[in-house]
Amino acid sequence: MSLKWTDSRAIAEALYDKYPNIDPQTVRFTDMHQWICQLDDFNDNPQASNEKILEAILLVWLDEYQ
Repeated sequence: MSLKWTDSRAIAEALYDKYPNIDPQTVRFTDMHQWICQLDDFNDNPQASNEKILEAILLVWLDEYQ
């Protein structure tokens, strides 16, 4: 499966699976952006993200974490 920036739920689940002990509330957007781009299944333009996309991913990740 190839992940794109529009796949916020799948990206958030992948982040939770890869970093289960990290509280998403403590993660900076710059770090999260880097982690997303490093996901094995991620295949999108790194420059195509924005704050709104990252915030949507973070909210889903936070929901998974709790």
